[in-house]
Amino acid sequence: MTKKILSVLAAALILLGIFSGCNRNKGGVNTPSGNNAGTATVKEIRYLNFKPEIAEVYDRISAAYEKEKGVKLIVETAASGTYESTLTARMATSSAPTLFQINGPIGYTSWADYCADLKDTELYKHLKDKSLAVSSGDGVYGIPYVVEGYGIIYNKKILDAYFALPNKATDYSSADEITSFAALKAVVEDMQKNKDKLGISGVFASTSLKTGEDWRWQTHLMNIPLTMEFKEKNIDLTGEGYKTIDFTYSDKFKNIFDLYINNSTTDKKQLGTLDVTSSMAEFALGKCAMVQNGNWGASQILNVSGNKVAPEDIKFMPIYTGAPGEEKTGICIGTENFICINSKSSEAEQKAAADFLYWLFSSETGKKFVTEELGFISPFDTFEEGESPDDPLAREVIRWMNKTDVTNLPWNFTVFPSQHYKDDLGAALLKYAQGTMTWDEVKKLAVDEWKSEFGV
Repeated sequence: MTKKILSVLAAALILLGIFSGCNRNKGGVNTPSGNNAGTATVKEIRYLNFKPEIAEVYDRISAAYEKEKGVKLIVETAASGTYESTLTARMATSSAPTLFQINGPIGYTSWADYCADLKDTELYKHLKDKSLAVSSGDGVYGIPYVVEGYGIIYNKKILDAYFALPNKATDYSSADEITSFAALKAVVEDMQKNKDKLGISGVFASTSLKTGEDWRWQTHLMNIPLTMEFKEKNIDLTGEGYKTIDFTYSDKFKNIFDLYINNSTTDKKQLGTLDVTSSMAEFALGKCAMVQNGNWGASQILNVSGNKVAPEDIKFMPIYTGAPGEEKTGICIGTENFICINSKSSEAEQKAAADFLYWLFSSETGKKFVTEELGFISPFDTFEEGESPDDPLAREVIRWMNKTDVTNLPWNFTVFPSQHYKDDLGAALLKYAQGTMTWDEVKKLAVDEWKSEFGV
């Protein structure tokens, strides 16, 4: 009798385990979100936030969502620099987040077992540029929820003044006609010759190569030739192929870098003393016509005391390098912020999380939080013209995102080996600018250190 009772209990426990397992969906979020189907029993969603500076905004978002939908968003915010360790610790608890984020393909390789397939969610359907998502095979495992962009910021007023010069050496009459490195080089070099007539100290702002201030070159500029190489080699960034590079397009990097340092406000041998803030101030004060940076630099222009650049004159153009087909290439648009849904959460929790995300990026209440308080440039077509952060460079990013005749470049620097690698590359670029290192030596360092950092 005892054996029979134990057998019945064992069978019951097995069945209970089976039915419990049915609620631990490791696949995709298959029910389209945007409605409350399947979420009636879910009263809470847990989210591990990456940015401490917006934690209070998410408290207000949580209150608004609970008021509208009856579901509470519980937000835990990781301290600065501790997101990965906090996520690891929280995933091992019974209160693991259903919503979390990764920084791109490398982050996905670490958390692939926890990332649900989001290709059938309503939010993904409204992602304007599907290539921005973190994908593997046929699945979509990370959706960008904010985008930023960088390129060459230019002062339209100064460029228009150049185009109006009676004795200029080029036939270009508008910045819109600059769609290649050859065109950019011709205009820049002629502007440099006419800098006194234009009232500038140089065409480009200082190429800041001071240690810690060189990220615009060793990361953002380096992204362009490597993106072209990855595309040419058909590299899957969620695989292993990115762990070696040939720096195939190093000559293209050199093209634009030389243009920067040879047509600048500052002698290239002095670039090791300059920082980004000073560089942006040169642009704000009208000392130059162009500077490479991203939309986050708008405040570094508009808030400078004595700023001489009107918001309507602050524009973006792509970073042309002489690459084949660049006439159809846009600015660099991407993110290091990808939202994921925990595949270990119950199916109902996953649906509830998908519903919340769609609400945040499609409802009037949610979109107001996104644009006015979070200050995000949204990558979704649920946002109409005018529903964006109110600064000129954010509007420029959106303008380039909406262009149908160009392909904007993704942010692939999320696969760079380490900060040490970037620092060494930046130091090499400074030595090149100062004439103490050849370009071939820079290229060799970039290739060899990349390989050794990944242990290949």
